[in-house]
Amino acid sequence: MPSPLGSQQNIKVFVLYLMQNVGYPMDFVTINDIIMQTDYVAYLDFAESFSQLEDNGLLEKNGTTPSGDPTYSVTSKGKTVVESLRDTIPPSILEESLTRALRHLDFSRRGVKATCHTDKSPDGGYDFHCALTEQGTTLLDITLHVDTALRARNMETQFRNNPEHIYRAALALTEGKVNYLFN
Repeated sequence: MPSPLGSQQNIKVFVLYLMQNVGYPMDFVTINDIIMQTDYVAYLDFAESFSQLEDNGLLEKNGTTPSGDPTYSVTSKGKTVVESLRDTIPPSILEESLTRALRHLDFSRRGVKATCHTDKSPDGGYDFHCALTEQGTTLLDITLHVDTALRARNMETQFRNNPEHIYRAALALTEGKVNYLFN
């Protein structure tokens, strides 16, 4: 299946853009993880692009992780490519992807886990369950009863894509800050 980004060139620009905007060196596994959070690039396309970026001097090894894996950053040549070609990718894709990447990195660093699932209830409806935990502490645990499987699936999708939005909204609403929804 072809990438939603289109060309191999766009995939490379996309990878460089995310790495540049994260702003610190990362190992291959971490870079792969943030790319996979976006759903715009398949693993094989990413791996091929990554190798070519390094071969072409757009990425460089510049350190190691505590476990000895090399870390990479965008070179000045790579930054020039991003500035020249980023307009080939819709800004909404770049912004959404960067938000997901930064959230993934923050959640990983803090040990936050987001989970959700739906159960069919005896009355024919559906119980949507979502939770956020941070290193064993429950930050959020919500169950909502809804009337259709489609609604429950949509809620699962929204929670998986934006768990931090759900968390912030729940906090704001329970603190009486209803203007949160209108800002």
